[in-house]
Amino acid sequence: MTFNEAVKTCFSKYFTFSGRASRPEYWYFFLFILVWSAIATVIDWHFFGQVTTVQSEGSVEVTATSSQPVQSIVSLIVFFPHLAVAWRRMHDTGRNGLYALLPILLILGAFAVLVFGIGLASSFQHGGSLDILFTRATLLIVIPTLLVLLVSPLLVLWWLSRPSQPGTNKYGPNLYEVNT
Repeated sequence: MTFNEAVKTCFSKYFTFSGRASRPEYWYFFLFILVWSAIATVIDWHFFGQVTTVQSEGSVEVTATSSQPVQSIVSLIVFFPHLAVAWRRMHDTGRNGLYALLPILLILGAFAVLVFGIGLASSFQHGGSLDILFTRATLLIVIPTLLVLLVSPLLVLWWLSRPSQPGTNKYGPNLYEVNT
């Protein structure tokens, strides 16, 4: 599959989460997203960037900002096709498509644990034994959770880079094998 074919396929299967996607289909579309994101960033900085200079007692502070409207539009346009092709790519390796969402789900879970643990600890009198217990328990949960959050995107990346599962799996036939 060529670069152009991959981009056309991903946009034609905008909301298609069933079936399989080959490695070239996923990685060419990923490259397409990177290129267009870089172009959008350059456009944003060129047309929507603001440079602020502040002078104070012998020092000059220069700050550059951009609201990045073009980057936001590009991100919205490619969000669902990228999610769909990642979902299908997981199917191609024999995994459930939900694994493509693993890092996001873990981030939400870690955030819930952090908010719950800190919120529960702050509801008690400061200095009490329950306050210390919940604060320490939260740390014991948050530290391994942060390690998992660091590893999970690498695991998903590794799964996305794996070769196609040979033959037909429960998600459909292999796209490159000839059925005789």
